[in-house]
Amino acid sequence: MNRSQLLNKFAEDNELTRKQADEYVTSLVDIITGSVASGEDVAISGFAKFRRIDRPARLARNPATGETVKVKAKRVARITPLKNFKDSVLSGKAPKPAAKKAVAKKAPAKKAPAKKAPAKKKAVAKKTVKKAPARKPAKRR
Repeated sequence: MNRSQLLNKFAEDNELTRKQADEYVTSLVDIITGSVASGEDVAISGFAKFRRIDRPARLARNPATGETVKVKAKRVARITPLKNFKDSVLSGKAPKPAAKKAVAKKAPAKKAPAKKAPAKKKAVAKKTVKKAPARKPAKRR
């Protein structure tokens, strides 16, 4: 799924125009990118964790020649998928869509119904069951 398809799906699922969906997705990406760039971790529960990693300069070895090489310090982004996301991917099942929250209306308080005496049990007629005659053991020769 590319960005265009994502925007179409997002707009459809949330009853938005494509332009509004694009603004929301762009805003989310900008917030995550800005936060991680400033060194702050971002974790979206059930999805992924975004973090900036600063790697120091080090000496490494070229495996082809065995020569020692200096590697410069660098900054990388690490995105770690979280448990719910991994479980969904491994099982091949999409997560259940979140139910839309309706505005809760307060209902007037109701009085508890009066307690009733337990109902009497009706007598159940027993059926007579005939037992099959016991089988005789087979004779041994």
